[in-house]
Amino acid sequence: MNEVIRQLHERKSVRIFEDRAVPDDVKNEVIEAAFEAPTAGNMMFYTIIDVTDQQVKDQLAVLCDHQPFIAKAQLVLVFLADYQRWYNTYRAAELDVRKPGVGDLMLACADAVIAAQNSVVAAHSLGLGSCYIGDILENCEQVRALLSLPEFVMPAVMVVYGYPTRQQLDRPKPVRFGRNHIVHENAYRTMEPQELLGMISERGDKETVEQLCKRKYMSDFSLEMNRSVTEYLKNFGER
Repeated sequence: MNEVIRQLHERKSVRIFEDRAVPDDVKNEVIEAAFEAPTAGNMMFYTIIDVTDQQVKDQLAVLCDHQPFIAKAQLVLVFLADYQRWYNTYRAAELDVRKPGVGDLMLACADAVIAAQNSVVAAHSLGLGSCYIGDILENCEQVRALLSLPEFVMPAVMVVYGYPTRQQLDRPKPVRFGRNHIVHENAYRTMEPQELLGMISERGDKETVEQLCKRKYMSDFSLEMNRSVTEYLKNFGER
């Protein structure tokens, strides 16, 4: 197993960090690595907000499902799906163009998440732990106001980084689902109930399907996330 593959197998989410600053040179390497990610048409449909204001971190911790560790992270980056920059560029060139649509937003989201993953891989190689915060999609109106986001910009994902504590380093990585459940050949394969439920038991999850459904899928934060995203998508479309 080569070094890159080994680190991909080792990397896990970290939510408890040492009270230790991330040096500027390390932070810059993490951000520069994001820029090297694949991007549609080399257009880089994303913007990265480097959150350095503690008050903003504190507010994000509350808005993102009340997770205090966000406020304690030494490095917080918000990856935005950004079609505003190119739309403004086309307008600056005095071109007659349509407004960005949902397809444009999805492409920008892909660009943003790919860039984020590059940063996460780079961070791990530099001794930093990281954790994706999908809850940045919650409370969209308040997040947009907090970060001064214009019409065609959406927070795709937030990542927090820091030096992991010994407990976090020693904590086992959660087991993933088996390849036979995830990789389908040539076409999608709808799994039967027995296989679906067996997939969960094979992994040894501590929660039942019912508990997981209640905690994640039917939770207040999940419902709020869907409301926020649905409301935000109304901005996109030909007008």
